Amino acid sequence: MTRQEQSTSTSTPLDQIIALVAQHGTDAMAAAFVSILESAMKLERDVALNASPFERTAERRGYANGYKSKTIDTRVGRLAVQVPKARNVEFYPSSLEKGIRSERALKLAAAEMYVKGVSTRKVEEVLRALCGDVEFSSAQVSRAAADLDEELEAWRSRSLGQVVYLILDARYEKVRHGGSVVDCAILTAIGVLPDGRRSILGTSCRLSEAEVHWRDFLQSLVKRGMHGLRMIVSDDHAGLRAAREAVFPGVPWQRCQFHLMQNAMAWIPRQAMRAEVAQDIRTVFNAADRSDADRRLAIIVAKHRDAAPALADWLEANIPEGLAVFALPLSHRRKMRTSNLLERVHREVKRRTRVAGLFPNDASVLRLVTALLVEIDQDWASARPYLDFSAL
Repeated sequence: MTRQEQSTSTSTPLDQIIALVAQHGTDAMAAAFVSILESAMKLERDVALNASPFERTAERRGYANGYKSKTIDTRVGRLAVQVPKARNVEFYPSSLEKGIRSERALKLAAAEMYVKGVSTRKVEEVLRALCGDVEFSSAQVSRAAADLDEELEAWRSRSLGQVVYLILDARYEKVRHGGSVVDCAILTAIGVLPDGRRSILGTSCRLSEAEVHWRDFLQSLVKRGMHGLRMIVSDDHAGLRAAREAVFPGVPWQRCQFHLMQNAMAWIPRQAMRAEVAQDIRTVFNAADRSDADRRLAIIVAKHRDAAPALADWLEANIPEGLAVFALPLSHRRKMRTSNLLERVHREVKRRTRVAGLFPNDASVLRLVTALLVEIDQDWASARPYLDFSAL
């Protein structure tokens, strides 16, 4: 259904929303949300058209074409909105799409548990909060999952190009498998592109973090066109080292300095030494260049050789794996010496996945994690560059 474009009044959308809430109180929040969303969509259409309503300009790329009614499910209930349309230009409001995938994936995770008879009181409460008092059939859930999976698989298999830096990490979610609760490994890859922007390249979920999982995941990135790597950053995950050396044998590896520091603490014989050893390692990581770092490392290894020989051996063997970053421009080192960027992404994913708690299967985990990563990746696409590559 379409409606005529109306001229802009002296009252702004924000004025109208404030008046609405002031008159009807919190009962008007749903209507206020609709007003905000519709205003955002209109503004986005103006940007797509490169012209304001009724503006005559040679730079206009298309024309407003009325509105289409659409009902969307949100956490404040089911809402009817008017979606602006355009002609002669490709347009669909991203403000409408944002968050929809992850919301659908979270609903499906709860619904799958519900229809498979493994729901708990918490899952029922989550499902009711997200969807209201709605009954789900197994067929409905399967159809909805298939539709969303097709969309998310297209994102996971999209073509890649040159990637300068690759950051890898793994985390775990609890899933039901064969009548037991097991850990499902989630592998994620972030790339820093030649324009300096970050991009989430892909993710994979399986019931193992073994070498074969890592190898298949890394090979899938190559098959999708990833090339031009100058460095890989990661922790020393089980299976990752062998897979990385097999798939990217000539690419330098930067072992995460944050995790190296944590690992070193396990080799300290006395609690009283922790602060001293931590400071010694920091002096190596903060050296001016690689030769200075090697010199400082030799000093601290000799310093602890008599009192803590196991620690000295560990430092000598492992700390050099965290020094590859000295080959990069100075402006890149601080951001590329750890995998903290990906750790932060995983923390954000965990904040959302813990709502579902226990997943019914690994496909459900992959669906929700992918939906969340798509949102983050879209935010990064419009953010300012993460690194300046003019130095290269």
